[in-house]
Formats: sequence, C-alpha cells, structure tokens
Amino acid sequence: MSVAPLSWKELQTLTDFQIDPVNGQTNAQARLRLFGHSENDVRVTLYRDNHAWCPYCQKIWLWLEEKQIPYRIEKVTMFCYGEKESWYKRIVPSGMLPAISLDGKIITESDDILIALEQTFGSLRHSMTAPNMIALRRLERTLFRAWCEWLCRPVSSVRQEHRHREQFGEVMQKVETALGSTPSPYFLEDFGTADVIFTPYVERMNASLYYYKGYSMREENPHMSAWFDAMESRSTYRGTQSDFHTHVHDLPPQMGGCYENGEPQALINKERVDHGPWFGLPDVTYPEPASSRAEALQRVIKHHQNIIKVNPADNQLFDEALRCALTNLITEQICPPPAGSDLGLRYLRDRINVPRDMSIYAAKRLRDALEKTAALVGDRQSDPLPTRHRRDQDPANFNDGGRQS
Repeated sequence: MSVAPLSWKELQTLTDFQIDPVNGQTNAQARLRLFGHSENDVRVTLYRDNHAWCPYCQKIWLWLEEKQIPYRIEKVTMFCYGEKESWYKRIVPSGMLPAISLDGKIITESDDILIALEQTFGSLRHSMTAPNMIALRRLERTLFRAWCEWLCRPVSSVRQEHRHREQFGEVMQKVETALGSTPSPYFLEDFGTADVIFTPYVERMNASLYYYKGYSMREENPHMSAWFDAMESRSTYRGTQSDFHTHVHDLPPQMGGCYENGEPQALINKERVDHGPWFGLPDVTYPEPASSRAEALQRVIKHHQNIIKVNPADNQLFDEALRCALTNLITEQICPPPAGSDLGLRYLRDRINVPRDMSIYAAKRLRDALEKTAALVGDRQSDPLPTRHRRDQDPANFNDGGRQS
C-alpha cells in the first residue's frame, strides 16, 4: 500500500536527532571544539576543507580530536570544487591545506603541524620523531607510492597492470607484518600517532582499489581488517570516517585521475558502489546506530531549500519527489513520486557526502531511500560525476554561516 508524501512540517516532527557540535562527539559540522573547556583555552585554529575530502586535513583533525585540544575550525574551498577564498590566501599565500594557527603562528604541511602540536601539547602516545614512528612513517609513504602507481598511472598491458598489483601487494605484506608484530590491533602497542598517520590514505586506498581495481584491501588482509575494526570502535574516527561512494568520486580530481582495470570483480564493485545496495560494503562494519534514519532526515530538512534550489530538476517537481523519498526513509512505506522525477532524485543520491553531510550509515539510508523512490518512476541515471573537478559541489551553495571572503 502506498502513501502520500508528508509535508516538510510533518517530516520535521518525525526526527529529534541533535548533536552538540562543540562538546559532543567528533562531527564534521563543528566550527568550535571545546571538550568541556572554556573558549578562552583555545590556542589552535584548524584551516581545513569544506567537504572533509582532504586526507591531510583528516590527519590533523583526528589528532586534535584524540588529544581533545580545544580548537576553532575555519573551512576553506579546495581548488577542485571552487575558488579559494581571498581571506585564506592572505593568511596562507600558497593556498595549501591544512594549516593551523597556533598561538597566532601559521604552520602548514601536516607533518610539521603534528610536530608543532606535539611540542606544545605533548605527543599522542608516540612522538613523530621516535625511531619506531619514523620507520612507520616511511612505510606509510612507501604504501602511498605503491597505491599511486597502481591507481593513478595508466598501463599499456595486462602484464603491467598485474605488476602494479603485485608491487602494491608486496608493500601491503610489510604493513601486515608491522600490524601483526604488536599485541594490539594497532601499529604499535596501543593506538597512537602511527594510526593517525596511516588513517587518511588507507581509508582512501580501501575505497579506490575496491572500486577501480576489484581489490578489497580490508577483506584480503586480516591484520588490516582488525585495524579497521579497532579504528571503528573509536568515536573520534567514526566522526571523520567517509564511505566508498564519497571517496571514489572525490579522488580523481585530487589525484589527477584514477584508472579502472575493467576486470569482472571491479565492474561488479563499481556497480554496487554507484547504484547499491550500499549495506554490506567493506567500508564500515560496526553496527548501524538506531539514529541513522533520524539523522539523515534532520540533515536534509536543515538544508532542503538549497538542495532543491541547486537540483537541475524542476523545483516544484523535485520538492514533492524529495518529500516522497524522505517519507519512505522515515516510515519505510512506499511513496510514489511524480513522473519524471527519477533524474532529480538520483542527482541528489550521487552527491551525498560523508562525513560532511551526515555519518556513514545515515548516508546509506538516504541513498537507499532516494534510489527506491526513483525506481518507482524510472530507470534514468543522472550524468556521470565529473572527474577533472567537482565544482558541482561548490560549497558556496551550502554556506552554513562560515567566514566569507
């Protein structure tokens, strides 16, 4: 039995999801993090990207969250999805991200930032300059280079593709050995800076190799699988964690291209990441929170006017279709959208960003509702997401009170 779409006012009554962005759990929406301290205690400002796509920003973000250092957040536009703000260029002429202001001094380059933060606030269990940390930092860079060689370099033969895979696998075994040499699931005897260093790119490797190469990093390496599980037990990591769909489509303009190998498993994986089902993908394994539907609904309601405005579909048509999808999301009842609304619904489906917009399970629920609703009226897909830039995601369309140029 089908139902009519709920009104925006009716939908609002069906979610009570709230977060405390300042003192609550790690979240992408915060502009200030105090961890129970006074605002007078803030000595650090973190300049990071709007979309939470920048891997080096994630590294600093996670470190600050784990250490619970009070800090402010200023969000900056990465070049691949808009023009860099003039106010930021005045602070950091190179425009590079991340940067911090520590007691009024600007510091760039993520490793230099971590070292400066250690010198001021103490290390996160393991110092950046300790011998075992230096060895692990080198291993992370070796893994990064092997990943780039496989993912970002076009090949002229199947043999060359296989060699790149073998090279990555050889380095991955060194990572497995490192993880297996400690009694904990982490890189050293307990969670620390080493895990923060590995987190951003290992998360992106897990996504991109699954999608473009048919290789499941998390599933094929038992110690890495245990590491991911341990990381997902930490609310700090969950707050910065992205999903496969977000990563595989934000990486190409950042990396200068990501190359598919066209192998059968890669094609299967690609179809699933793009069109679902999204549950059961190896991008997350911790149990789904009971609040995921309410979170997705609350986040869409907050921004629904801008979401409708930037959608290429007719605004009135898409307004009704979106309410149909949200009605399905929160009530799990079938709500047929107006004819011709499938393109608009899938346009939004493809542009949900984790964790910028919402957490990973909330995004899966929302994508699922959008796809189910679109499928009721058609099978048309929106145009492929751009790969040279992501200016379809210009954050100026969704400014939430941040600093303006």
